[in-house]
Amino acid sequence: MSASSDSLKSIFFALGANFAIAIAKTVGAVFTGSSSMLAEAIHSYADCGNQGLLIWGLKEAKKAPTADHPLGYGKAIYFWSFIVALMLFSMGGLFSIYEGVHKLHDTEPVKYAGVAMAILAFGVVAESVSLWGCLREINKGRGTQTLWQWFRRSRQSELIVVLGEDLAALGGLVAALGFIGLAVLTGNPMWDAIGSIAIGVLLVIVAILVGTEVKSLLVGQSAEPTVLAAMRAHIAAQPEVAQIYNLLTQQLGNDVMVAVKARMAPQPSDVALIDAINRVEAGLRVAFPSIRWIFFEPDLKD
Repeated sequence: MSASSDSLKSIFFALGANFAIAIAKTVGAVFTGSSSMLAEAIHSYADCGNQGLLIWGLKEAKKAPTADHPLGYGKAIYFWSFIVALMLFSMGGLFSIYEGVHKLHDTEPVKYAGVAMAILAFGVVAESVSLWGCLREINKGRGTQTLWQWFRRSRQSELIVVLGEDLAALGGLVAALGFIGLAVLTGNPMWDAIGSIAIGVLLVIVAILVGTEVKSLLVGQSAEPTVLAAMRAHIAAQPEVAQIYNLLTQQLGNDVMVAVKARMAPQPSDVALIDAINRVEAGLRVAFPSIRWIFFEPDLKD
């Protein structure tokens, strides 16, 4: 299965879970008057919109190259992933903080706390399933890396965003459960407002982490370090190549551009040299199917 197929499956998985959770939270917020529940409902609706943007970004990234965009539109997914990070920061994090601060000055008792906690518990289960689906796709290509190492090194911005959203959503649900519980146990509705602020701070932190990683991709990053090392080893092992001078890569969504400068083994003629270069390029494409463009600069000097 391709990386894009895995990402799309994970996004649809999260979209279905978040939409069901959003409806449940909305009913709960209206029924109970909980600000933490309202913050969580807004967050879930924002997540649904975010996942729609990621789906659009994946579709746009598949557009064929044009004269104005000769290397294609693969990096479009990075743009939409960055927009999602901004929305998570603003519509999710800042709104939750605002709602909590507002409630601190206008506290209201939490009504039907049992209903609110039951809805949040349902959300924890649904979000856990969504996170499991995301991790299942991530683990297909994570190898021996820790999850944090994968987060820092991965070039699949859409999966980075879904992972961040799922972790933030699960953490927010657990926080909302805890703070509503404190409000009920102490009889002090201020805990509910503090819960909304805590959820907002969590979302802001996650949004900054996700946005930082996506920004690097948007500006321009090489292929993953393990992939880059494997490419270098593959080229060096070819009998046609005597020495690699330079190997540059650029990640363009699911596609990779490769530029190689290498000293070639002596060839009997110019035609033989061209054939040797073509063999190296063909072998590289077979070994690394994500490569879409190869620019090979040979050097015959001893």
